Amino acid sequence: MDTLKQLIASDMEAVDAVIRARLHSEVALVNQISEYIINSGGKRLRPALVLLSAQSFGYAGKYQHDLAAVVEFIHTATLLHDDVVDESELRRGRETANAMFGNAASVLVGDFLYSRAFQMMVDVGEMRVMQTLADATNIIAEGEVLQLLNCNNADVDETNYMRVIHCKTAKLFEAAMRLGAIIGKASLEDEAAAAKYGMHLGTAFQLIDDVLDYSADEAQTGKHLGDDLAEGKPTLPLIYAMQHGTAQEASVVREAIEQGDVSKFSEVLAIIRDTGALDFTRAKALQETDAACAAIANLADSQQKQCLLELARFAVSRQF
Repeated sequence: MDTLKQLIASDMEAVDAVIRARLHSEVALVNQISEYIINSGGKRLRPALVLLSAQSFGYAGKYQHDLAAVVEFIHTATLLHDDVVDESELRRGRETANAMFGNAASVLVGDFLYSRAFQMMVDVGEMRVMQTLADATNIIAEGEVLQLLNCNNADVDETNYMRVIHCKTAKLFEAAMRLGAIIGKASLEDEAAAAKYGMHLGTAFQLIDDVLDYSADEAQTGKHLGDDLAEGKPTLPLIYAMQHGTAQEASVVREAIEQGDVSKFSEVLAIIRDTGALDFTRAKALQETDAACAAIANLADSQQKQCLLELARFAVSRQF
């Protein structure tokens, strides 16, 4: 991550400048909530992917900064809406916007960020950029609905859960890489390779998030352990534990999911560990990062490509 930050430091400063300039609104509350969210300490991985992808294909113009900001706005809008739907009170160690300002304000400012993102992508004047982001935003919304339907449903299997991950999380990673390839005038083959890298990387990140919800240091992640269970989310560690535990263990996990019962968190956590569910999920994430690296194996060597490969390794080793 240090290498990545050094390589794109000046470009990320330019992205931050675009973000601040385009966040401005005549409505004070919009500015207040937007600033609160943007400054909340996110990793900015999706904007970084736009930059790394574009530069991998030799692009050096301003649109990489604009599109990196667009991707960050879309991501931030999804967080605002997610936290309202999940009734979350903590993100990255800080109160969520809905906890601070209320649900209505959070939803409406999320809408502002979406619409501002679309204004900015129109300014780029590239139809394939608009198509990529329009498709991604629509699929992300479908993923959110799928996740909502899956809440408190202990019958969700691995295939259905992976579909949610691909829609809700991996799609924006995929779009970020594709955008860089488009403005970098990559061949269709290289564009597809970049997009595939993003999809697998995003999937790996979400799987590790699932692991960290049952194993991380809360001070590092800025969220409470067991939040997914409290929200009734049948993530992969829970799905695996039900499939490979005893009938009694499966019953305990099933009931916890269906009731969002965090009072049984310690018992569920023991079952997850005893069945090897966390190791299984990490292994699944490693498969995804291997696939991500394989996808860009034939791209021309560059510092940016090396950073992408290192980022894939970081995806499965991180503790936050």
